[in-house]
Amino acid sequence: MLTGLDWAIIVAYFVISIGISLIMTRKGGKNTGNFFLSGRNLPWYIAGTSMVATTFAADTPLAITEMVADHGIAGNWLWWNMLFGGILTVFFYSRFWRRSGLVTDNEFVSIRYSGKSARFLRSFRAVYLGLIINIIIIGWVNLAMVKILAVMFPDLTIFGFSEIAWGPLTFSSHLIVVGLMLVFVALYSALSGLAGTALIDTFQFFIAMTATIILAVFAVDAVGGIEGLKAELPKWAFRFTPRIGDSSGAAAEAADASGGESVGGLLKMSVTAFIAYIGVQWWASWYPGGEPGGGSYIAQRMMSAKDEKNSLLATLTYQVLHFAVRPWPWIITALATLILYPDLPMAEKGNGFVMAIRDLMPAGLMGLLLAAFMAAFMSTVASQTVWGTSYIIHDFIRPTIKKDASEKYYVKISRITAVILLFFSLLVAAGFDRVSDAWKFVLAVNGGIGLVLLFRWFWWRINAWSEISALIAPYLMYPFLRFYFGLEFEISLLFIVGWTTLVWLIVTFLTKPEDEETLKNFYRKIHPSITGWRHIAKKVPEVTPDGGYGRLFVNWIAGCFMILSALYGIGKIIFNEYTPGFISFGVTIIAAAVIYWNMSKIGWKKTVE
Repeated sequence: MLTGLDWAIIVAYFVISIGISLIMTRKGGKNTGNFFLSGRNLPWYIAGTSMVATTFAADTPLAITEMVADHGIAGNWLWWNMLFGGILTVFFYSRFWRRSGLVTDNEFVSIRYSGKSARFLRSFRAVYLGLIINIIIIGWVNLAMVKILAVMFPDLTIFGFSEIAWGPLTFSSHLIVVGLMLVFVALYSALSGLAGTALIDTFQFFIAMTATIILAVFAVDAVGGIEGLKAELPKWAFRFTPRIGDSSGAAAEAADASGGESVGGLLKMSVTAFIAYIGVQWWASWYPGGEPGGGSYIAQRMMSAKDEKNSLLATLTYQVLHFAVRPWPWIITALATLILYPDLPMAEKGNGFVMAIRDLMPAGLMGLLLAAFMAAFMSTVASQTVWGTSYIIHDFIRPTIKKDASEKYYVKISRITAVILLFFSLLVAAGFDRVSDAWKFVLAVNGGIGLVLLFRWFWWRINAWSEISALIAPYLMYPFLRFYFGLEFEISLLFIVGWTTLVWLIVTFLTKPEDEETLKNFYRKIHPSITGWRHIAKKVPEVTPDGGYGRLFVNWIAGCFMILSALYGIGKIIFNEYTPGFISFGVTIIAAAVIYWNMSKIGWKKTVE
């Protein structure tokens, strides 16, 4: 039961958030550059923290709890694999994005491609990604917040009603409360744009991290400390890596019966699943925040950084916090909930995280935890809203509907569009019982586009039709694989990636290259490696292309080792296994030194516009 102190903390959170947005309203309302990119003046620590706060949605701790309940710590490899693509973005693409001078990542189309195909692609991506896919994602996050409220306030009513029907849709009292929170999000994101959103993200991130660390401490204490946790749970729950082999689980169950280390819950990833997740997904599929080469709100933060150095450091900061630091409070709490709530049905294991808040937190701290979840929820929704709005305004309305309007007009329409996006996301949440598989759908129907997104910076021959065909091709195969053959996600993804890659390569060579002048202008602006641009580079000899790609490749390898060893080391220290923990930290330090050495040799670019 919430006390007056809890409510005071929650109210204080809302007051501080709206205060920041009001302070930043004047800056955000000057023009769309300020509204969407905060004047391109964010320092790396604000931009990087804003990235990681955006990916801390209300559903994230619940999803981690479900993964740990299913497969132990190793279950997190279903998303840890995205680290490889994230580090690739840090060293190969973050400086490109800042150098591009764009407002949205979708605007890339206008400087890389030309003609009617480019105009169609830009408008199509704006509506498809910024509106349709974005509404689905926000709707998914809305439902997660509804789930949290339902656990915390099971008897909640609005004016005596537990639900309200509106045509074919039914709005539960919990969903109505989420709608009121969306009004708040619309207010501060529409007022201040990215300038306010980034600062509020930073504020929200520290609240959320502090609160989840406190919860982890209380949860571990409730089960007898770390030693009690290790004594009560089987060894498989603490494994960091999946076992590759037969996914049936029969062998694991047999091992459990004989007192071995493996049980039915151990993540025994089939070879197909291993290839899909570890070998393919991270480079092949588009997904907000995890796009190959960067994109969506991650690219938006890179482009809003002060300069190229700040862009690179912001993206690296994001990868460190996102993969190595932030998951541990969630994982520790998730492990404790397996002991605290052993009888929860598998489909409701994620609720254990919220139940721990309800049952373990004293007055004041419960309010802090609820404020943290609200912070996580609203940070993600606000960033998705600003990103989606930037697509609709800058890539659809401005170039095709109303080209010569004033900046004040575009900012006003941006604010209206933000409200409309949130309204329709609420309708999506009301129209579906569950969207927990939405991420698999998004990954599948965007399978194969990743190589185009990576190579378009480095190979002159890719054209707008390459990208158009890669966006459409998955939809020609997905319905058959999913509904006719009934294939699992992992197998479907491999088929879709292969099919899409074949389609866009054939289309690329059957269609004409982009206009030569467009390609020369792009090369002058970005000056990537000469390897895939020799045909164009010969015609603009005054341009000096970037070098040092061998060192950047080494940095990619070192960056992966740095974060994975930090992730492993932090976990081992938490579990009182100090020797492997400190050895892992030694690997982290060595890898960081390699990165610093290589970047010093290449040069930390500082392109300030």
